[in-house]
Amino acid sequence: MTLRLTCNALSFLLIISLFSCQEEAEPKKRPNILFAISDDQSFLHTGFAGATWINTPAFDRVAREGIYFSNCYAGSPGCAPSRSSIVTGRYHWQNEQAGQHAAGWSDKYVPFVDLLAANEYHTGYTGKGVGPFKYGEPPLRSQNAAGEAYNQVAYKEGGPDDERFAEAIRSTNYSANFRQFMEQREEDTPFFFWYGASEPHRAYEQDSWKRHNKSLESVDVPAFLPDNEEVRGDLLDYAVEIEWFDLHLGRMIEYLEEIGELDNTVIIITADNGMPFPRAKANAYEYGVHVPMAVRFPEKFPGGRKVDNPISFIDLAPTILELTQTSSEGMLPISGKSLVSLLTSEQEGTLLDFREYVIAGRERHSSSRYQNLGYPQRLLRRGDYLFIWNLKPERWPAGAPQRLLSDSTEEMHPLYGIDEEGIHHSDWAFTDIDAAPTKSFIVENRDNPEYTQYFELSVGKRPEYELFNVKKDPNCLTNLATDPEFTGLINELNETMAEVLTKTNDPRVVGPDPELFETYPRYSPMRYFPKPDWAL
Repeated sequence: MTLRLTCNALSFLLIISLFSCQEEAEPKKRPNILFAISDDQSFLHTGFAGATWINTPAFDRVAREGIYFSNCYAGSPGCAPSRSSIVTGRYHWQNEQAGQHAAGWSDKYVPFVDLLAANEYHTGYTGKGVGPFKYGEPPLRSQNAAGEAYNQVAYKEGGPDDERFAEAIRSTNYSANFRQFMEQREEDTPFFFWYGASEPHRAYEQDSWKRHNKSLESVDVPAFLPDNEEVRGDLLDYAVEIEWFDLHLGRMIEYLEEIGELDNTVIIITADNGMPFPRAKANAYEYGVHVPMAVRFPEKFPGGRKVDNPISFIDLAPTILELTQTSSEGMLPISGKSLVSLLTSEQEGTLLDFREYVIAGRERHSSSRYQNLGYPQRLLRRGDYLFIWNLKPERWPAGAPQRLLSDSTEEMHPLYGIDEEGIHHSDWAFTDIDAAPTKSFIVENRDNPEYTQYFELSVGKRPEYELFNVKKDPNCLTNLATDPEFTGLINELNETMAEVLTKTNDPRVVGPDPELFETYPRYSPMRYFPKPDWAL
């Protein structure tokens, strides 16, 4: 009797063991990736970061249930080079034309999206992908580097379903296109989806905020902008468009919940660069390159954490490749570092054994200077300090103050773009700043002692080196580079930057043609400017 029970028990244990082995042998389900990127949003402008005048429940949920990265830096303060860094894992200066604004995307710069598709991921995007770039026939890449477009579903102006918050919001129905993308997915196939809203990129419907229960008193105005009703209203119109981005993100999350895919989906949310206001977008200051970032995947990433390590857009490609078990073979060498160790840690704050600094840069943004020249910058953030190298301090950082009428005349628009009636025309001067009520107010009131400082902060020429303690001075108003107390730190940061730029073969540093970035063709409208004094 005892022997029979023992044998039965052994048989039962053997069966259980076999089932356990089979379960362990089954391949684990690879995670989906939902990557959401807004167009022009600075780091402080989410509800989670404390902006009470902006409602971002979807972002806040991901940040609350996941990991909030307090120091995420875009690849550039401009959209195209920044997006280039995301999909290649490389600094934009490593990508030739494929790292510059409105240039051509060479097909040798393979994005990680291609490798995911080859690894049996269902891939696609809605809205703005990796751009603006010129795609076409070889040697240019034919397809957007974010994959196949899903933009067929759109709002019809004035139609019964036209729920858009403001007149200038794009017609693409992002969340409906995501559903269409998912419906075309084969069962049990993992997906990568790029949700690239065009918001809050300008233009805005002026005073759209008045229809959304917002108040001028609630706004936090950055110290580099005038604090008045016009600027506050402009900021609220910006907030309205951030909320549109967040609304569609929330609908995507709800849909994933409905179909049972949310828990197996890594959600990554960020913005391509900072807010479209003077001294922010297209500038190497905090409000130009420091962007929101939150990641959620509760199955593997302990949530409810804030990580303060500086991270870069070049880190996203190796992170996504590791999470999806995809080899980087076929891509050019990646400069970024996977964030998986930060994501899977249970710690918060500043984690050890990770990079202590991030580097980014800028070349040409819009057509804003003589012979389409840019305003090259390189920046390094380490600890509390942001160090900026302005490589061509003789140039106007926001674009030239006066524009030619055309390429075939020497006749010019009025200085600063101010007509005879004192009205500013944004497209006539300082065109690296998007047209905006805030920009026009600053230029039109440049001679008013109350506002002169804002004009100089927005468009004035800058020294070769700038250093800011961004913990004390997030508005980047006090340049410490002229203070002898910081000479040692500047030399140290400059040396670190030089090492990285040399290692990554930045043409501005290693040659053979330091002016290479000025030679690439531009596939967007051109403006023409008189020859500046320094070029005579």
